[in-house]
Amino acid sequence: MAFDDVFRLSAHAVITDGAGAVLQLKATYGGLAWGLPGGALEPGETIHECIVRECREELGLEVEVKWLTGVYYHRTYNSQAFIFRCVLPPDTILSLSAEHSAWRFFPLEDLSPVQRQRVEDCLRFAGVVFSASF
Repeated sequence: MAFDDVFRLSAHAVITDGAGAVLQLKATYGGLAWGLPGGALEPGETIHECIVRECREELGLEVEVKWLTGVYYHRTYNSQAFIFRCVLPPDTILSLSAEHSAWRFFPLEDLSPVQRQRVEDCLRFAGVVFSASF
């Protein structure tokens, strides 16, 4: 990789409900896809600062960040995505930003193959960070 090459970094939260379903947000941009809360790192920002900021912006609240569970390379975007296990505060009321039009908890079997692998890795985290390339 050369000095002037563009390389992206993002951080995303795996948040589940009491039944183990996974929180996803519906984007109002691009392909209007459903995805995990999170987004791109800002210049000078750490991955931990990013996940807290992104969740605050997208969900309207502070999440509890438990641990980093995986780092995944995406060829399409030339990016690395950092996946964190996060927990919502008790009695949470989500307040979505303009970037998202809806939220919903999805069962694992309804996730895309890439999302499902990242989430399943996160949920079976045992102290060793996972990695994969898509």
